[in-house]
Amino acid sequence: MQAKVVAVGPGKGKAKMTVKKGDLVLIGKYAGNEFKMGADELVILREEDILAVIEK
Repeated sequence: MQAKVVAVGPGKGKAKMTVKKGDLVLIGKYAGNEFKMGADELVILREEDILAVIEK
C-alpha cells in the first residue's frame, strides 16, 4: 500500500528519522494502527514498518 507521510515524531533515543513529512512511502497492508479522523483514514506506525520510500 502507498501512503503519504503527514507527520513524523522525533525518533527513539539518538536515532534520527529518515522519512519526513510529505514523503510517499510503501507500507505493508496490515502494518500499524488504522483510525479515522473526520474524512481522513490515518495509520500510525513505526519507521521499521515502512518498506520503502517511493518519492521524497
